[in-house]
Amino acid sequence: MGIRKQPGSPHRHIPPDPLGFAVDRGLGVAGVDEVGRGALCGPVVAAAVILPPGENRDLQGAGLRDSKQLSPRQRQGLVGHIRSVAWDCQLGLASVAEIDRLNILQASLLAMHRAIAKLQPVPQWCWIDGNQLIPGLSLPQRAIIQGDRHCLAIAAASVVAKVWRDDLMVRLDSRYPGYGIAQHKGYGTAQHRSALQRLGVSPCHRRSFAPCRSQQLPLL
Repeated sequence: MGIRKQPGSPHRHIPPDPLGFAVDRGLGVAGVDEVGRGALCGPVVAAAVILPPGENRDLQGAGLRDSKQLSPRQRQGLVGHIRSVAWDCQLGLASVAEIDRLNILQASLLAMHRAIAKLQPVPQWCWIDGNQLIPGLSLPQRAIIQGDRHCLAIAAASVVAKVWRDDLMVRLDSRYPGYGIAQHKGYGTAQHRSALQRLGVSPCHRRSFAPCRSQQLPLL
């Protein structure tokens, strides 16, 4: 596990155990994660979750962990539990147009910033999944590599974002049939790439991504 500290953060506020101390003492830590970064279509979606003290054991007992290790049914069962116990749970997204204009990394950080900005109460710390800090964030933050495996609040954010985005992709499948979006959720499977060759890109595809760039047909 790697932890990156925000430059200039006041040392007296840094918990000695960044993966448990702050939550246990109720210091208001938001876990932040995004989903959809590697997909060929659809927005990138982030969630920010503040869990109250004392909920760690219950959520762990319910099976909460990295969303990638959970089945869709398990994620659906957990998301209601997370929302019911969280102090707050917010979503932010960056559109396909923003992804193409900014690049996927900057769009992902923008989506996370938007999710955090909606939180009430304002968290005292933000723990960010990955190795990148969020530009322009006025709150103390830490980037935690594989944070969704080590921090329950980040794992909760991972589940919330994944469930919301998956539901969105099912709706997009109805709007743009033929690509199989409901099955692969926009990721670059063989089925998806084959559909791109047959149909070209849709308005929900990321034209800055190489598999879509090579298949850009005029939109009718």
